[in-house]
Amino acid sequence: MIKIKISEQLGKHKMTRKELAKLTGIREGTVGMLYNETIKRIDVEWLDKLCKVFNCTLTDIIEYIPDSEDTQGNKLD
Repeated sequence: MIKIKISEQLGKHKMTRKELAKLTGIREGTVGMLYNETIKRIDVEWLDKLCKVFNCTLTDIIEYIPDSEDTQGNKLD
């Protein structure tokens, strides 16, 4: 599973989704789908813009969690 950590970054930077959309040029609706982790595809250009705005690395924005673990890193049966 891929975890999108936009909500964490927004909280860390005390930023709204609207502010993020304005700073990145990514549509507000798209930012909302990233925030809610309902988006199906992510443009590499968006990732670049997000890293620049948050001054972070890609792993601060997205994370791979093996299917054998839940979101807290606990092994599933």
